[in-house]
Amino acid sequence: MAPFLPPNVILSGFKERIESLLAQGDKLYVGTATGNLYVYLVHNGESSEGEKRAELLETKKALSRRAIEQLAYVQDINSLAVLSVSFATDGSVTLYPLPSFSPPTSLPKTKGALSIAVHTVVEHEDEAQAATQSDGSISAAKNRGGVPVVITYLAVGCKRKVVFYSWKDGEPQDVKETTLPHSPRTVAFMNGDTLCFGYTPSDYVLFSLKSMTTIDITVPAPTSTSAASIGSMGMGMGMGMGMGKGAFSGLSGYMTLGLGTKTKPNALRVDEKSFLVAKDNTGYFIGEDGKLSRPVSIDWPAPPEETAFVKPYVFSVLPPGSVPSSQVTAHDTSAPSFIPSAVVEIRSSITLLPVQTLPLPLIHPPPGAPPTSSNQTVRLLTSSPACKSPLYLVTTPSDRTTANVEGSSIVEFLMKPWAMQIDELVEAESYTEALSLLDSLESALLPDKEQRKNLIRALNAVLLFRTGHFAQALNTFIELNTNPAKVVALYPESVAGRLSVPPEEWVSLFGGPRKVTKSESSSIDDPGSSLEETKPQDAGSSIQRPPSPHGSVKSMLKTGLENIIAGAKKDDDTSSVRSKRKEPPKDDFRRSIEELMRYLSDRRPKIGGALDTFHITNTQAHEMPPLSAASIEDLFALPDAPLSALTPEQLVRYAQIVDTALFKSYLIVRPGLLVPLCRSGNWCEVSEVEKELRAREKFTELIYLYNGRKMHGKALDLLRHLSEKEADMRDKLMPSVTYLQRLGPEHIDQIFESARWIFDQDPDIALEIFTSEEVELPRQHVADYLEMLDLDICAHYIEFLIAERNEQSATFHERLAELYLRMTSDARKHGDNEKRKGTYGKLLHFLDTTNYYRPDRLYGLLPSEDFYEAKAILLGRLGRHDNALETYVYRLQDFQKAEEYCKRIYDPSGPTSSIFLTLLRIYLRPTHQPTSPTIDLLHPALKLISRHSPRLDIVETLKLLPPLVTAQDARAFLVEALRAPVFDKKVISGIAKARDEQIARRLMVLQAKRVKVTDSRICPQCHKRIGGSVIAVHAPRGEVTHYQCREAFSRKLKELRH
Repeated sequence: MAPFLPPNVILSGFKERIESLLAQGDKLYVGTATGNLYVYLVHNGESSEGEKRAELLETKKALSRRAIEQLAYVQDINSLAVLSVSFATDGSVTLYPLPSFSPPTSLPKTKGALSIAVHTVVEHEDEAQAATQSDGSISAAKNRGGVPVVITYLAVGCKRKVVFYSWKDGEPQDVKETTLPHSPRTVAFMNGDTLCFGYTPSDYVLFSLKSMTTIDITVPAPTSTSAASIGSMGMGMGMGMGMGKGAFSGLSGYMTLGLGTKTKPNALRVDEKSFLVAKDNTGYFIGEDGKLSRPVSIDWPAPPEETAFVKPYVFSVLPPGSVPSSQVTAHDTSAPSFIPSAVVEIRSSITLLPVQTLPLPLIHPPPGAPPTSSNQTVRLLTSSPACKSPLYLVTTPSDRTTANVEGSSIVEFLMKPWAMQIDELVEAESYTEALSLLDSLESALLPDKEQRKNLIRALNAVLLFRTGHFAQALNTFIELNTNPAKVVALYPESVAGRLSVPPEEWVSLFGGPRKVTKSESSSIDDPGSSLEETKPQDAGSSIQRPPSPHGSVKSMLKTGLENIIAGAKKDDDTSSVRSKRKEPPKDDFRRSIEELMRYLSDRRPKIGGALDTFHITNTQAHEMPPLSAASIEDLFALPDAPLSALTPEQLVRYAQIVDTALFKSYLIVRPGLLVPLCRSGNWCEVSEVEKELRAREKFTELIYLYNGRKMHGKALDLLRHLSEKEADMRDKLMPSVTYLQRLGPEHIDQIFESARWIFDQDPDIALEIFTSEEVELPRQHVADYLEMLDLDICAHYIEFLIAERNEQSATFHERLAELYLRMTSDARKHGDNEKRKGTYGKLLHFLDTTNYYRPDRLYGLLPSEDFYEAKAILLGRLGRHDNALETYVYRLQDFQKAEEYCKRIYDPSGPTSSIFLTLLRIYLRPTHQPTSPTIDLLHPALKLISRHSPRLDIVETLKLLPPLVTAQDARAFLVEALRAPVFDKKVISGIAKARDEQIARRLMVLQAKRVKVTDSRICPQCHKRIGGSVIAVHAPRGEVTHYQCREAFSRKLKELRH
């Protein structure tokens, strides 16, 4: 991925030697060796063919009498700081106000200046504090609640000292300077307090503006040779290294800055907390403490001649013969091993890897034009003060004659838009680099930063999944609230079903670009390549320093001893590997399923909680549209959003996808967890798993699944099918009975339909369906259903209701009586006397013992020629006792039951006090002809009056007796009637007389007793004189006490007596 557009020449044919460049806004300031300053206006946008984008605005001839070595813009005073220096005289810094450049202000303390740097910062100072300290230094208090102050620093590195000029809100501050052990040839600001000084290409220090002290930079010992040794090695190697001896020719000619010149130190500000310093061919990131801020470093193939930073990329100019040709073009055996010209290399400061390599010439002429010489030098890489695009550099032909004719060119590097860079990284599947680039950007630069970041994180998770880092991938999906349909789609059909997507479509599924690369097409022919690509990588490892290219200068500098040692190590490693037994490959599929179960188990309760807020539970799963009703496109289109932001319909789809995938995962690696999943209720799509369950004979799990989804018909059909394998009748029927017992009233039709075959097998076991305590079914519907099947079964059911469930409604009691009646009639029709007697006995007992029915209704149901005893009971319930007794006597001729009937309803003080007399009248004065004309009713009548004479009226009884009845026949009744009343009267009269006499005698005795109370009589209780107080006399001896002493004295008497 090339982050920068192809370089564009904005100015060519510049005849003077360019010593300095400064880009400020749309203006480009060019300083020359003769002291001239040129101001160009750089037009935005692409230039038309043959038209240069830089327009000369102003020329300041002889602005300085010496070469303009460096330019800087001082924002606070809108001035241009010019560092001019020559070999004969010391350098100095002069300030030129813009845009007039007059009057110039020379800074006298900058004599011997070597380098300058400008830094502007906004600080917050407390209003109550003074603007400056007592020594004139600027207050650095950063109180966020204070007043913002714009402060600009101008640091001038001079011979063995550094001078600081500063302005606060445009007002100059006191100049500060300090001596140094060496002369800083490079000065760079990290922030408002820390600077970096480069004394030599290998000697750097940090400087604190507050304390005015230096901090030594600590870096590892250098491992590469110097630039001069590289140059000599390159010259000595000749054609063996792919370079001609003329590759470095003319480097000391006019307007050149090749390897033969003295290289300046390279120090670049990366951010407010770190620098990048180049020591030999290694770039180190240094923090505020002078130590490495990152454990990794940039490893250039050779020491860079110049460097520049355009956030977040590092530009470096590498000498000819240091960069292998393979880094630019594909392998070509005819091409030299190394690029014979200088190279502009662009590296990412995030990954530290080269992202763009541009060999000279940077601009190739159009077809037909004379070729451009590749023997050029590159210098003065200049970016904007804020380290932003564009970047400018100067290219000059190395040959003096060519340089005099063609002059120098200024080339502009424009960075591609951030969105384009990120899109290219995504297209190249460099997701880690894309995320790092996004993290380095502010939201203002990329409005859709968060959306892009989430997309790239998801794509990176797909890459992690593809390389075997399943846990990290699924953790990312959880953090991003990724649509579970997409996550499940990464698995084969055995888990994902119709959602499964082939690996080549994973990226497009998650929103990435869809493309078919050569590697993908060649993987069909070369399966080994795809296996190598999918080899798991350690995604958590840090970025390692990239190795030097094969055949590079660094690798060629190894001594023979190093090569021998390296070979020995290789042999040792190889031998150790051979000695080890090859480890068996890990089961990546099973491991991926385990991680999927963890992911689904995390999603499942959270989705359930989100559904609870809408009062939706998995018990309503059968009411929702099935998962199969939604298309794959609709499922993949579900949003990647927090659960709280989803609609109920979307949450239901989430739940269905998660539970179906979890069910299939359990089926593959954890079959024992299927039963708990089915019992607890779920949103699983039955159509996708029932075939697998049947194939694996997981019938218990399938039944639970059917039950949870209210698919009771399928569950009962399966139970009936399984019952065919059982021999014992109870083992055969009870699973179906148990299942039906748990169904509620809403499934009454299903219960009736599925219970029929059970009744055909065993009615007693089948009746347990309706007598269970699991669920209460509508009794009326059950009774109707059972009556349709069999009257006896229905009667048993109603008997159960009355006896066990305390059913008291007249409807069921009358229905039971009707069933008994119908069953008795049916038994008589079929000649089954035993069943008839048993059923008729139940009817009689039921009519005689219960009160929860309407007698008149049941009486109307009885036939006229039968069921006389039942009629008698019902007549009695209707209060028609005479008709009931007539039925017992005339129809049934059962005199004992008639007499027992009278005993049961007899009430001496109620309306049935004459019931025995009624029975006697029926015996002696019949109103109907008995069924048997020969029956003798006098004999039971005489037995009645002999046994129940006290309950019969004597006069009425004597009137009813026929004249022919002798006294001997009625002797027992007559004796009882005549003797008992006289005896009772005499005894009562004698007892009353004796009682009266006894009471009179006791009264006389009590009236004859007296007590005399004198003045000297003492109370036996309190031993005080009684006097005229109220007294109490105690029986039987007549003791006299005070009235208030009576209770105490009575207790004393009782104690003495006992």
